[in-house]
Formats: sequence, C-alpha cells, structure tokens
Amino acid sequence: MGETVISGSRSFSGGWTTFRSATFAVAGAGFIARDLTIRNTAGPAAHQAVALRVDSDRSAFFRVAVEGHQDTLYAHSLRQFYRDCRVAGTVDFVFGNGIAVLQRTLVATLPLAPGQAGSVTAQGRRDPKQNTGFAFHGCVVEARHPTFLGRPWKPFSRVVVMESYLGPGVQARGWLEWAATGAGDRGAALATLFYGEYRNYGPGAGVAGRVKWPGYHVIADPAVAGRFTVRRFIDGLAWLPGTGVTFTADLFKK
Repeated sequence: MGETVISGSRSFSGGWTTFRSATFAVAGAGFIARDLTIRNTAGPAAHQAVALRVDSDRSAFFRVAVEGHQDTLYAHSLRQFYRDCRVAGTVDFVFGNGIAVLQRTLVATLPLAPGQAGSVTAQGRRDPKQNTGFAFHGCVVEARHPTFLGRPWKPFSRVVVMESYLGPGVQARGWLEWAATGAGDRGAALATLFYGEYRNYGPGAGVAGRVKWPGYHVIADPAVAGRFTVRRFIDGLAWLPGTGVTFTADLFKK
C-alpha cells in the first residue's frame, strides 16, 4: 500500500460518466487484490471521480488503499469484502448497490470543496427484496473533517456501522437527507431505508442527537447486528477461507 500505485484522473467534470470514470474496474468473479493503492487524482472540485469500481462476486481486498474525493469506491454490485484497507474521500465516497463488508478498515475524510457536505456512504438499494447493503465492522471512521455517515441515494438504502471508532468530525445527527433535485421525492426514503449503529465508540459515536427517522436504528440486540457480519451478510465462510485474506466471521463481542 502506497508503494504500488495505480493512478488515473477521469471525472464527471472531465466528460466521463461516473461508471466510466473509474481508475480501476473489476468484473470477474473471485477477484483478489492486496498490498497496493488505487487512486483517482481528479480532486475535490471535479465531482464524481471513481478510483475503484467493483462488479466482482466473492471479491476480496486486503491492505488496499482506495483514494479519491467524491465517489471514491463504487461498490457497484455483488459480494465484496475489504480488510485492513484505507478508503479516503469527501462526498458519498463508498457508494453503489453491492453487498459489502468493510472490516478493520480506515475510513479517512478529506477537506471539502466550498459548498460540499461530507458523507461517507450513498448506498443504492432500490428494492426491499435486494440483499444488498454496506456493513462497516470494527472500522476507524477517522473523521478529521465534518462528515455524515451516509445519505440515502435510493429508497431502501442500507448501511450498518458496528463496533467501530467514530471520530470527532462525525456530525451529531449522524446521517443526512438526500436533497430532492428533480429526481422525485427522496424524503420517502427516510421511512424505508435501514441505517443502524451498534456498539460504536469514540467522540462521534454518541447517539443522543441522531436523526429520528423511521428507518434509523440504534441496534441493541447482538442478534440483529449479527445479520451484518461476514458469516451472515456475505456468506463469507463459503468463500473467504480460499482467498487467504484475514477475516473475522462474527461480532467481536456478544
């Protein structure tokens, strides 16, 4: 990580679609990456500029840095696992409609461009029958700059943050509405999304001031949190042992 670097600078403002702005894109099942950095250098004012786009089922990333600003990691589809990685960005920098577990990963917020609101996730689950979502387990959300944990890109957006450190820049409300911009009433998502926090700690982890949306949950039951573990959320025991990547199958504490 940091020594082997794959770099690009495509962006939406440079004339690329978000999908095709990716510096590195993966489509084959069973992909493994380790010990490298994937970077998009377009900068904070370039709008959408993807570093890594993943459409690989049963893909694993170990000690990989994914660096950019807006839309850094496009977890587009299928089962994905990230361990001991570093993901850096500003706005919606972990997004898509994959089913992903990020474990013991450093989530680094960068300085925002004028007028931007920082958000870690924009998960794109469109239908309640989809098994997709993002689980952050045992991560460090560094949050040296102001940020929200996520905002609902699609109506059934699903993100759970558990047993993780939340830094001082995590805003008291925790989560942010998606502003309606001619794409229909996104306010309905506040009742249909599923955002959860379970046993987090650190200066940004207090839940007293969190949003009061119907879809937001302070999870107290380890059985509920357990649904978002490697074992249950991505069926990791069926395929992760063969990758050689370190993983923890269950919650750290029950």
